[in-house]
Amino acid sequence: MLSDKLKEETKANHQILEKRLVSQLKAIRSQQEYANLLKLFYGYFGGLEVKINQAIDKNLLPDNDERRKTQAIADDITALGGDVPAKADCDALPRIKNHLEALGALYVIEGSTLGGKIISKMMQQQLSLDKGLSFFTSYGDNTVTMWDTFKNALDSQAENPEQEAVIIAAANETFFKFGEWFEKAK
Repeated sequence: MLSDKLKEETKANHQILEKRLVSQLKAIRSQQEYANLLKLFYGYFGGLEVKINQAIDKNLLPDNDERRKTQAIADDITALGGDVPAKADCDALPRIKNHLEALGALYVIEGSTLGGKIISKMMQQQLSLDKGLSFFTSYGDNTVTMWDTFKNALDSQAENPEQEAVIIAAANETFFKFGEWFEKAK
């Protein structure tokens, strides 16, 4: 299955990004610091979603509109009293020229929903938040179902090893560029 292969082939870049993110999360001590973290997500995911939407067809992923995260992030930033930043531009983002590359990028975005449940609990405990968590709580009780639906769509797309390689490369580039986005913000 492609989704299993993706997990293995992107493991190194995923772990590097996760390490950076977890250290930032643990250091958050105020709503403003949390809002600043959300701004990083908004900028990167916002720009990424624009590119993905240009390459994904409704027939490929019928629930694509439900999977958009940018508005939830913007709502959280606003709820915390912050200003919504600009979206990342092409130089900061991975190349997405076709539906296979878009699926690789979506693998990263959709996979983030699995960790979002843990992050939302962490922020609730650290900051006693009762707002600004809609992005990380994402699909709520439907998170696993939405992930499984995405993986099924993903697994049905690559028809040969070359197409698998395109998706894997796009996912790795998405993880890598997201890590660069965090580093530049420091």
